Amino acid sequence: MAIESDVLVIGGGLAGLTAGISAAREGAHVRLITHKQSTLRQASGLVDVLGYVDGEPVADPFAAVPDLPADHPYRIVGESGVREGLALFDDVTDYRGDHTDRNALVPTHGGTVKPTARYPASAAAGLASDDRDALLVGFETLVDFDAPLAADHLGAAGAPFAADGATVRFPGDLRPDAKVTRYAHLLDENRPVDVDGRRLPACEALAERVRPHLDGHERVGFPAVLGDDDPAAVRAALAAELGADVFEVPMGPPSLPGLRLADRLYDALDEAGASLETGVPVVDHEGGDRIERVLVDRKGATVPYAADQYVLATGGLVGKGVESDRGGVREPVFDCRVPHPADRYDWFEDGVFGDHAFARFGVDPDGELRPTDERGDPEFENVRAAGSVLGGYDFPAEKSGAGVSLATGRSAGVLATEAL
Repeated sequence: MAIESDVLVIGGGLAGLTAGISAAREGAHVRLITHKQSTLRQASGLVDVLGYVDGEPVADPFAAVPDLPADHPYRIVGESGVREGLALFDDVTDYRGDHTDRNALVPTHGGTVKPTARYPASAAAGLASDDRDALLVGFETLVDFDAPLAADHLGAAGAPFAADGATVRFPGDLRPDAKVTRYAHLLDENRPVDVDGRRLPACEALAERVRPHLDGHERVGFPAVLGDDDPAAVRAALAAELGADVFEVPMGPPSLPGLRLADRLYDALDEAGASLETGVPVVDHEGGDRIERVLVDRKGATVPYAADQYVLATGGLVGKGVESDRGGVREPVFDCRVPHPADRYDWFEDGVFGDHAFARFGVDPDGELRPTDERGDPEFENVRAAGSVLGGYDFPAEKSGAGVSLATGRSAGVLATEAL
């Protein structure tokens, strides 16, 4: 007997979670299944809606939506769909940026300034639009963040504030290969550590090592390791010790802000009443014009899962939601069509930063986000796609990946529920 639900969401990234939360909130019995850990754990934790169009920075993503190509996912869900996806996100997280349509400018660990629509509360005091001088602090054992170099890059990039950088030893003498969670938990617990022959709470010890470099700076940026369980309390403790605002600089993977965001969204999925199963890949499906059930590998046993409606949110080329080989490009779960040039040499441009066709590979949806065949008809009447499995947009170049996932995930969840 199949395991049944109203809506079965396949994929546990930002699009799948958004689809699951929205469908459950609409009253559907939702089950979300995922094969691997969420890609959110590798993301920066920032939520980009639209940062660039044709290589030019975008100040107001919403104003740019009508001018995007007709097959862009934002054109399918419309500006209202983008706003509703963000509204759902704002409702279940403590992110900032909802006070304006304009992108915020967030300094990154490489010393660049990234336009983004939503940012964690932990990054709020570090915005580049703030003209207060900033001190960036790196740790000797965390080589991914070279604070003096990042400060120099911000100056060269024309940031409207003065930035200086300092590198200190993190109290507790963590190993160079320590996970970011080790830094975070040590600060969360504020355990006593040895510093110059004394025992001090970790936050106080860290502040003591930063204080000689403070030199009047009104805000201090650290790599994003300031607590996991209660990062607000860690920032408050450091701010009190330093007498300056404290913020986190988003880092590359593995990303603690990404981990925190994933945890919050999984909590929201649970609060909405949806079920979750991880480590269960879909290996086959049954049905004709309508999917009757999918077959899932559960520890070597093939188990049927049946639903009235399905949401496909398995990711793009990187997440293996779209696969390619010399023979072509395909979507592996339902074998939906992925439009692509027949000659694989046309998939790429010569330059690394060229307009590569492969960047837009994905299923081609109709107005209800259902993948379509060569004639433009839905491949299955009860399957909708969301997130980076969709084609028609270049999310790395546009900085639009999170926004598309939120907008199409929310729309797919609502449409699936309306079709019940």
